[in-house]
Amino acid sequence: MRATMKKIIHLMIRAQDLERSIAFYTSAFGLSESHRLEFPTFKLVYLRDQNTGFEIELTWNQGQTEPYTHGSGYGHVAFCTDDLEACRDQLVQQGHQPGDIKTLPVSGPAAPRFFFVTDPDGYKIEVLERAGHYV
Repeated sequence: MRATMKKIIHLMIRAQDLERSIAFYTSAFGLSESHRLEFPTFKLVYLRDQNTGFEIELTWNQGQTEPYTHGSGYGHVAFCTDDLEACRDQLVQQGHQPGDIKTLPVSGPAAPRFFFVTDPDGYKIEVLERAGHYV
């Protein structure tokens, strides 16, 4: 039997305020809503990166009043950009609070510059400069 090629299609994260999360991902990272599914007790909204087709699935659960906990297992989602400074400046202008631009203390193409920003539900997002491994 021949193995089939797999394709990563989406990452699901839970959103307490669906419209606020949609606004964050569309304005901060240029994702656009590709479709939504509405059920009696929850909604799924898919935000697509037009360059890759990868989507973030925002899941909103009716009646969720407390912020979601991330436990000790969640790491981060990563985006890359050609202009790290401009991306960071845009996030600041939009009222977000990105961290400082940093570089890991190693040399070579495996050490791009990066910063982190947090989405409305507390999920960390890494923004990397498009270089080296991330071209």
